[in-house]
Amino acid sequence: MSKVLVIPDVHLKPWMFSQAIDIMETTDCERAVFIGDLVDDWGCQFNVDLYGETLEAAISFAKRYPDSLWCYGNHDLSYIWSQYDHPGFSLAAADLVCDKFEELRDALEAPENLAIIHRVDNTLFSHAGLTREYAEAWYFNMMDDPDCMIDMINECDYDKLWENNSPIWVRPQYGNLAMGMFPEDLFQVVGHTPVDKVLVQDNMITVDTFSTTRSGVSIGNQEFCRIDTVQKTWEYID
Repeated sequence: MSKVLVIPDVHLKPWMFSQAIDIMETTDCERAVFIGDLVDDWGCQFNVDLYGETLEAAISFAKRYPDSLWCYGNHDLSYIWSQYDHPGFSLAAADLVCDKFEELRDALEAPENLAIIHRVDNTLFSHAGLTREYAEAWYFNMMDDPDCMIDMINECDYDKLWENNSPIWVRPQYGNLAMGMFPEDLFQVVGHTPVDKVLVQDNMITVDTFSTTRSGVSIGNQEFCRIDTVQKTWEYID
């Protein structure tokens, strides 16, 4: 594997999958990785039709590209783990979201294609990032075997992941993690934190360029990017 299309945080924008299909069909991208947060957006809690449209678009994409990889985001897991007080949570769409995530998993070539963290060659994909602080706090005895650590994280539930420094919640973009990302020799691609353009920080990039403000104004440039998972480089897709 080398060229990977990254699908950033969707937040109820089903049209992003149409664009992603076009990219997959017209470029040299060999695989797609979704970075998490399919659901929820400002003031959309009662727009159940939009939840359904977005989730169906995701499922259709997964059926078309069953080898695609999907990361859970905090908004996605809030439904699976019944975190009703999570910002943006739609009680009206809750059952629908849970059912459609099961359909999404079934559409993929393997259940593990939907997980917290994915490693492709020299690159890690997760919603928010794997930090050294989190790794040392929970998996100190696995620091010399990051692949085993990733497997363990992907088996975790609420107790170890619903906390500020986890790979679904952490915000390393704000410079509050002096210990850095883990492991240092791998490239990391994350979303979760809205940025106006792809943000490059040491061995990590943040790609959440499709999110909006509360009033619906775009925060980012809404451009997709392609990752070379071997060379640990990235570029926008023209």
